[in-house]
Amino acid sequence: MSWRAQGMRTWLLQRLTAVYMLLFAISCLIYLFLHRPIHFTAWHEFFALPSASIATTLFFVSLLYHAWVGVRDIMVDYIHDTTIRFTLWVLITLLLIGMVIWVFLILLQVVEL
Repeated sequence: MSWRAQGMRTWLLQRLTAVYMLLFAISCLIYLFLHRPIHFTAWHEFFALPSASIATTLFFVSLLYHAWVGVRDIMVDYIHDTTIRFTLWVLITLLLIGMVIWVFLILLQVVEL
């Protein structure tokens, strides 16, 4: 695949993650407006649903991928030293992967409770 097509795929994936995050946020607002979960058990019952936990996991994966693409583009544009850029890229990638694992573990505990 050519470099130009790779950039187009990344651009498209970033736009798709933005659309998914917007739809997820609107869905959550509608749910909150209709059900008004005020106490812990209501929140727990909501996130114990497989559809809610999967949608939330996909939201955070989308959010962190979207952030990674944005930060990567900023680093490519503004950090010209390749050693510093690569080091920051690795650190940010590890941080974002750690965040995805953390969200997944939190949602896994909610389902198991």
